[in-house]
Amino acid sequence: METLKFKTNINCGGCIATVTPALDALKYIQQWEVDTANPDKILTVKAENNLTAVQVIDALKQKGYNAIAIA
Repeated sequence: METLKFKTNINCGGCIATVTPALDALKYIQQWEVDTANPDKILTVKAENNLTAVQVIDALKQKGYNAIAIA
């Protein structure tokens, strides 16, 4: 299991509702959450090692949101 973190523009409950189907559809994600109180709107994804940051970024992009992988 690994943890991936992303700076996003997901900033409210409505945004979270929009991206939920896309993130839930990714095969290897075990759990995810967005810290909308953080100025960088940090998305934390806990997943199996098979999931790549590019897959998460692409899933969000399809819903109209941006994500940048951070360390």
